[in-house]
Amino acid sequence: MVRVTEVTSDEAPLALLVDNNEMAIYRMHEVLRQRDYRVIECKDGDKAVDIFISEKPDIVVISLDIPGLDGHVAALEMRESRNETRIIFTTPRNKLGLAKDAAFSAGAVAILEKPVSNSAVDEQWDSILGPIPEAPGLEDLDTLYPDVGSEVEIEEIIDFGDLPLPPPPAPGALPALAPPPRRKKRGRGLLFFAIILFIGAAGAIFYGLKEMNYL
Repeated sequence: MVRVTEVTSDEAPLALLVDNNEMAIYRMHEVLRQRDYRVIECKDGDKAVDIFISEKPDIVVISLDIPGLDGHVAALEMRESRNETRIIFTTPRNKLGLAKDAAFSAGAVAILEKPVSNSAVDEQWDSILGPIPEAPGLEDLDTLYPDVGSEVEIEEIIDFGDLPLPPPPAPGALPALAPPPRRKKRGRGLLFFAIILFIGAAGAIFYGLKEMNYL
């Protein structure tokens, strides 16, 4: 679910709130609304990255434990897309240690303990609007969310010259292509998919040439 609050002024700052807990969303929504922020709500880490890229929010308030991409990896993808991003992690007390590690990795400006209160936000507001730390975890993003397609290389390209193209193979002659992965790091899975298409096309040409007794 995505919902935009009643603050509609284009000059109002925009916050992206990512959490799949209804009460946590409601409380944080009220805190941000009282500070005159427009708020976009999202419950999924994967979708949150897409919204972040399209809407360019001023701050991101994100829980670690969310569907899709977890909050840590989603925050790193946001920092990779736009380095000057203010990330705020929200976490229950029993996961505070994990949140501190994620905050260091993603260069978060603050950690807020759930349930979030106005007074807790007031105490950290200067840090939230202050300097944005570096995100050392960006160096490990491929390890956290590897992309097997990014390392595949084409070693040889077959040149068929001016040979006539054979007719297309009969239905069922080629195996169906496997669907692409659910999600890899943004923009890096295209090479793998292109290689699969190339191998499939080369197989079709080879099959046709063999049927026409060229091979």
